Amino acid sequence: MTTSTAATATAAAPPATRPYQSYVYAYPHKTAYRPLEEHPAGRRPLSELWAAERKDALSLYIHIPFCEVRCGFCNLFTRIGAPKELTTRYLDALDRQATTVRDALGDVDPVRFAAAAFGGGTPTFLTAAELERLCDIAEKRMGADLRSVPLSVETSPSTATADRLAVLAERGATRVSIGVQSFVDAEARAAVRPQRRADVEGALGRIRDAGIPVLNIDLIYGIDGQTEVTWRASLDAALAWRPEELYLYPLYVRPLTGLGRLGAATPPGAQAAADAAWDDQRLRLYRAGRDHLLAEGYEQVSMRMFRRTGAPHEGPDDYACQTDGMIGLGCGARSYTSFLHYSFDYAVEMREIRGIIDAFTTAEDFSRAEVGRYVDDGEARRRHLLQSLLQAEGLRCAEYRARFGTDPYEDFPSELHRFAARGWLAGAGNDGLLRLSPEGLAHSDALGPELFSPAVRAAMAAYEVK
Repeated sequence: MTTSTAATATAAAPPATRPYQSYVYAYPHKTAYRPLEEHPAGRRPLSELWAAERKDALSLYIHIPFCEVRCGFCNLFTRIGAPKELTTRYLDALDRQATTVRDALGDVDPVRFAAAAFGGGTPTFLTAAELERLCDIAEKRMGADLRSVPLSVETSPSTATADRLAVLAERGATRVSIGVQSFVDAEARAAVRPQRRADVEGALGRIRDAGIPVLNIDLIYGIDGQTEVTWRASLDAALAWRPEELYLYPLYVRPLTGLGRLGAATPPGAQAAADAAWDDQRLRLYRAGRDHLLAEGYEQVSMRMFRRTGAPHEGPDDYACQTDGMIGLGCGARSYTSFLHYSFDYAVEMREIRGIIDAFTTAEDFSRAEVGRYVDDGEARRRHLLQSLLQAEGLRCAEYRARFGTDPYEDFPSELHRFAARGWLAGAGNDGLLRLSPEGLAHSDALGPELFSPAVRAAMAAYEVK
């Protein structure tokens, strides 16, 4: 090992007193990124960053940072609307960036994309003609064959129109993910998400009519006023469409979001009591949702992801979409090499987001990484353990040993023994798998942050939310 970050016990980690601490979908977390001009290595050219990387099974992600509305819980990199031909200027910049990135990948080794995804924001905020252009950028500039690889696209009820979906189906989309969150109109309003169930049902019908193989529906539990009865009603409304996938997300209230501002004046004592009750509500609803989906013929892939038994695998799993070899295009997109994760700047506040997007659309030089974090050997071990362990399938110890030459119990003894003592591990890996128990999966959002290194945790704590 080149550093001691993997073997260092996370003594500074906060005790897992709350089950919902942080949704861990990537490591290191984006709030640990910093401007690379401040790093001794500086803003390195992309051609240098990718020179020694494998390029025969890359993933392509393109971020569209526009939405028709911004939900009260959303802290994603997106803005409301796109005035004055902003989408055109954004696509122009994407075209320039894609050309530069593809040139940086070179032609010495074969460059092949094994998966692609359009996220946001809401990619289907773009018109049908603009979606055609987006696909052209992926294919003609980057060289991704969208009709021969899994292509996942996010949408919303109001933008899942027949003409947009027809473009996606014709260009090779294999999976459409729609954020519904709740089929109960009152709950949608409580989450500051203006929508009507009739519009949601109409959008789902159009997605099915488009013939795209995999439909994913996102639902949220923990909304103010939500009960087991209304949660079951949303689950059953989703199940009526027989979606190939369902994601069940716990509600989080983040700084600078609509819901975050609404709760900013709550007294500390009252907040602590409210948090405890909210944790109980979310755990209760999670377990009810999990058990209901398992009874309905779905398999659990992670705490959040459920796949209908026998459904095609036409999109990346939670773990696969965060592996090395990710090329991200656009504001809000991250790229992953084996030793550096990089992106553009990140913000939540609308004015900051608008400024970052405006800077992107006027940029001419995309040849260097701007913001990011280096991933040394110790952090790579943490990342491998964390992202594997948070999947129901677990970590294959033989793969870990083949990659790093050590055993996860040697590298992370304190953490793994602590998880075992809490009942979060299923057995001791004697079958070659290190995996979570059902209760461990339920506490994924407490377990994940405990695997963050002290250095990453310190960087996250020092991050100034903007």
